[in-house]
Amino acid sequence: MIPIRNTIRSKNYPVVNTTIIVLNVLLFIIELTQGEGLNRFIFTYGLVPARYTIPSISTYFTFGQQLFSFVSFMFIHGSFLHLLGNMWSLYIFGDNVEDKLGPFRYILFYFLCGFASGISHLVINWHSQIPTIGASGAIAGVMGAYMILYPKSRILTLIPFFFFFPIVEIPAVFFLGIWFIFQFLSAASTTGQSGIAWWAHIGGFIFGIIFLRLFLSFKESFVSKKIRHLTKKSRSDRIRVVRPVSFGQDSDTHGNIYITKREALFGARKLINIPKGFKKRTFLLIIPPGTSEGSKLRLSGLGRQLDGGRRGDLYLKVIVED
Repeated sequence: MIPIRNTIRSKNYPVVNTTIIVLNVLLFIIELTQGEGLNRFIFTYGLVPARYTIPSISTYFTFGQQLFSFVSFMFIHGSFLHLLGNMWSLYIFGDNVEDKLGPFRYILFYFLCGFASGISHLVINWHSQIPTIGASGAIAGVMGAYMILYPKSRILTLIPFFFFFPIVEIPAVFFLGIWFIFQFLSAASTTGQSGIAWWAHIGGFIFGIIFLRLFLSFKESFVSKKIRHLTKKSRSDRIRVVRPVSFGQDSDTHGNIYITKREALFGARKLINIPKGFKKRTFLLIIPPGTSEGSKLRLSGLGRQLDGGRRGDLYLKVIVED
């Protein structure tokens, strides 16, 4: 299952999440410049359990170097596809979690999840001399938090099936639950023989849920609220999903369209997707300037088609978000 996007719109620009993605890309470029010293680079800045558990190895490293590896391993990736997969998942799920926690709590949450994932890997692979690298553990924590915060969200997912590539919307709690079960089964079947740190994923996911509960109990700081105000989006997402409903035998259907105050004042254009099985109908919606809260936009001929061949209209109720 390959996630494409989710249906929850972030209200603020994800400055911390974007910064983390940029840092990962920059450090991957630094990796590419290492040449013959790449292995030494990975063993130095990756997380190697034996460095902590075998005295004859740990004596070569200072306390600061040992502690730093619990941070640096999160920013090193083994290949471009490894980097792309991790950053894509962080891009999809991270902005919404940052939206909920705010920038300061989110950055601390992210690094704590990564640290906890490293500890989980260390405990399970006590004497391993294989370096663990990648942001997967920290991102697993973000995914765990997302599942708790937005269980009713839907994940637009590509499911490769032989020569077919259907795209379906899957409830977030189901998508992430299946992902977690897959990590657990993979960890149990490989028993430390795989190069993938499955237990780091599992630990990150579980601790992400725990840390979320902890961080939500703390009040957001005044500075963080000011940053939220500065990063607030003036426009909502251009591509929107609308799921119309109908009442009885009425051919007309009804749905909601969410816009910002700026869009209500100056107008906007949106690409609207209406799911229908494995297919989607897409059309351009023009929101006129001066649109008010509660007004309805009528789209002729986009409602239900009854037995007589007549197709009703689609009415979209405008909701202006604060």
